[in-house]
Amino acid sequence: MRMMSALAMLATLVTTAAMPATAQGKRDILGSYRDWDALTHVSGKSKTCYMISVPKKSAVSKSGARRGDIYITISHMPGQKRKGEVNAVVGYPLKPGQDVKFTVDGKTSFKLFVDGNGAWAYDAADDGRIVAAMQRGSSLTVEGMSSRGTKTTDTYSLSGFTAAFKAISKACGY
Repeated sequence: MRMMSALAMLATLVTTAAMPATAQGKRDILGSYRDWDALTHVSGKSKTCYMISVPKKSAVSKSGARRGDIYITISHMPGQKRKGEVNAVVGYPLKPGQDVKFTVDGKTSFKLFVDGNGAWAYDAADDGRIVAAMQRGSSLTVEGMSSRGTKTTDTYSLSGFTAAFKAISKACGY
């Protein structure tokens, strides 16, 4: 499946680039679930189970604005006692102090704090609420503001989200 290959390749590139060569470990693809891919990464005794998707549609407020990779991951890290950690990577440096907004089906909204080109839920309880809303929803809109004042809106499909979440939960024993 083309999406599987593209997302799996993106996941491998992203996680590989973020780790030193000695810590890169082993990655396995658990499966492709419509618009979401599920994977595991093991390095030494540390295991991470995560799912990833890319937006179906992206819009920017300034024409010609350039962006890097854009994706969302949901991760379980049992060794760190983290479950369902939500992360959005928006492809540009975010404006410090300006929350990223997640909206599920145009009605349920969440604010995520920014750090560099990524955004995270404020705490584990918010992660849980975001994941629960995404499991019930059909689309997710992510709105962010770049450090240069460019507003972006990315729209993700939630088709396959629940199946991918079940796959990573099973793989990490949750």
